Amino acid sequence: MASIPLRIIYLLRWHKPAGRLILMIPALWALVLACRQEAIAPPLDLTIVILLGSLATSAMGCVINDLWDREIDSQVERTRNRPLANKSLSLVVGAVVLVIAAGCALGLASYLNPLSFALCVAAVPVIGVYPLCKRFFALPQLVLSLAWGFAVLIPWTAVAQGLDYPAWLLWGATLAWTMAFDTIYALSDREDDRKLGINSSAIFFGDYAPIAIGGFYALTVLLLGLLGLEMKLGAAFFYGLGAATIGWGWHWHQLRTPPNLPPIYPQLFNQNVIFGFILLLGMALA
Repeated sequence: MASIPLRIIYLLRWHKPAGRLILMIPALWALVLACRQEAIAPPLDLTIVILLGSLATSAMGCVINDLWDREIDSQVERTRNRPLANKSLSLVVGAVVLVIAAGCALGLASYLNPLSFALCVAAVPVIGVYPLCKRFFALPQLVLSLAWGFAVLIPWTAVAQGLDYPAWLLWGATLAWTMAFDTIYALSDREDDRKLGINSSAIFFGDYAPIAIGGFYALTVLLLGLLGLEMKLGAAFFYGLGAATIGWGWHWHQLRTPPNLPPIYPQLFNQNVIFGFILLLGMALA
């Protein structure tokens, strides 16, 4: 039996860094591009706050999800060994970890300007309601995408003190990208979710899920391309966008080519972290 600290690491998913990094990526996109627009280098203190804030927010979201879904998770192959689902951690410990994560997120948010702080507060109910949405809303991944969008809005306003057209282009691209990679992730659980009567975008789109994912990827490319033109990001950014587009096109091809066995879905999800960092490098080199 794993020790309590190790079980808490499992609760926070720190043994699976891809899920933490994929939230951090759009926050870093926003930080780099907003600083470019303001003609300043990313401040070290703000960069640290954004990085730690994304970790604290991710931790908070994981615990909220597992508290709501502990009975469901115990019946799903991929999640049945989560600490709250298999009862290796008590609800009290889960609640304490949630309070600590929320306290860290609040402390970091208090460092930001009033608009960014208000956006941090606005994100909390979206994060909190997401796990419930799968019980009554056909597209819970859309709610998750809206939660992910705050990762763009908060850093951008922390730098620029407001939101303009490029910020909303990046926000839209992040929502579309999140819909794509989380629909891929939902494909892993589709059969279990059907048995339990749980909603997901993978179930909603059914046999058309690969087409929907390809559409979300295409929308991501379109919005990022418009962003690059609007901000005059130059060749480095478009090389990065081209590389990501090729990767996403390959995903679409794989998803449309049977048989698609369950192990492929987390692989494609994890590859999105690589594509995200390629785009970040292109933005930084712009």
